[in-house]
Amino acid sequence: MDRVSCMEDDMGTSITDETNVGFELRFRSLFKPGRALSFFCDANGNVDLDALSERARCNYFYARTVVGSEFFLPVVQRRNLH
Repeated sequence: MDRVSCMEDDMGTSITDETNVGFELRFRSLFKPGRALSFFCDANGNVDLDALSERARCNYFYARTVVGSEFFLPVVQRRNLH
């Protein structure tokens, strides 16, 4: 797999039950297609830092720091939580 992620990715699943829908904040790599860092968030893109592991928190702060030099601006997208 050619992507760094802080959670499993199941983007092929269709969203059918609105109660199982969540969101993720995704930072896509500028230079390596298919690579990204993603974090659970709310519909506004707010990440619960207290819920992240230490490693995920470091990755989140890193991604925010290098937006524009290593990552695109992050996007909020729907995610099926099943």
